[in-house]
Order: sequence, then structure tokens, then C-alpha cells
Amino acid sequence: MSLWIKICANTSLEDAMAAADAGADAVGFVFAPSPRRITADQTAAIVAGLPAKIEKVGVFVDAALEEIVRTVEGAGLTGVQLHSNGQAAETAKLRARFGPQLRILRVVHFEAGASERAAEAAQDANVDAILIDSRTATAVGGTGQTYDWAEARRTLFQHRGTPKHLIAAGGLTPENVAEAIAMLRPWGVDVVSGVESAPGRKDAAKVRAFIENARAANK
Repeated sequence: MSLWIKICANTSLEDAMAAADAGADAVGFVFAPSPRRITADQTAAIVAGLPAKIEKVGVFVDAALEEIVRTVEGAGLTGVQLHSNGQAAETAKLRARFGPQLRILRVVHFEAGASERAAEAAQDANVDAILIDSRTATAVGGTGQTYDWAEARRTLFQHRGTPKHLIAAGGLTPENVAEAIAMLRPWGVDVVSGVESAPGRKDAAKVRAFIENARAANK
């Protein structure tokens, strides 16, 4: 099975192109309070210079549906990553508006109750994949912190109650991504801080190493 790889929180065309050239399947853009935040207009300028085949995913935290729709259209996104307690009505409206070509990811943080929230998200026919991430008291993504992969494997990644594509995120780096893949056998992986030289600035060598190591581990 081919591994889906997203390099998230891009803020420049140079960084997004480095991810595309290295073989990423998707690049992400953060539209929420963060050192990596970017505007729809800035994203649109970057997207215009990217290959059509690479997915462009917007990251939203507790955003109103109208804001998400406006940003998808204005920035030229092909996917959304939703950090919220949103209900199925939200994803149903997005699906009705944009059709099957919009990839919809729902985020579940690995903490108490994660398996129940993942199972609930899995019941939503409009959710294409569930991203399992870490969180801190001040950040819901891009934390640079891993979670207990052994426990995540037992309760989520190898659990029949979550029959959806699962994406591993949270503290992944070029050095540990192979271990995470061997442990979790995810459908995809997502990285932010592990391939950065500074918040919002990618290290092209780390991006290449991350993708190479992830691909090799998935064989």
C-alpha cells in the first residue's frame, strides 16, 4: 500500500516546492493562530506555483463553516484538516459544496477518550481520513511531541472500531518516522516541526530525509 505523506505548515513557495520535489503527496497551510499562520491570499500565490498533482490542505481550528468555504475557494485548496468538535453536518455541507474531490481530514488528539472520538469520526461518511496528533496546553498541532505509539497501535491503529484511513502525526522526524511506521502501519504520515529550521521555515534536507525514510519504511 502506498504511504500518503503531508508536509504541513508551509509559508513560502520555496518550502512547498521542496516538499513537492521530494515526493510529498500533500502540503499543508495553517489558517489558525500559530507562528506558522498564513493568509488565504498568501496561500493562493503559493498554490499557483505548485504542481497540480500535489494536494493542498488547509488546517482549520474551530473555524466557522463560512470561513472554511471562503478559504478553500480563495486559496485553491484541495483538502481540509479540521481541528474541532464539529459535527457531521459540517462535513456534509463541505461535501455538498465541493464534491468528492475535496479531501476531508478530521483530527483526533491522542489523549483520554481518543478511541471513542476516532470511532465517532469514523462513522462520518464524509470524512476521508482521521489524523491522530499530539497536543499540549497551548498548541493543538505542530507540538513536536510524540505520543505512546504502542498504546496508539493497540487502541487505534490496529483497532477494528476505526475503519478509516489513519494518519500518524505528532513529533515525527526523519530519525523516528521509520519506527512510527513500523509500529503503527498508518495509511499516512504528517510532519511539521520535525522538518523545520524555525517555525514556519522548512529545512529542505530534512524534508527529503523524512520522505525517503518514510517511503523506505513502508516497503
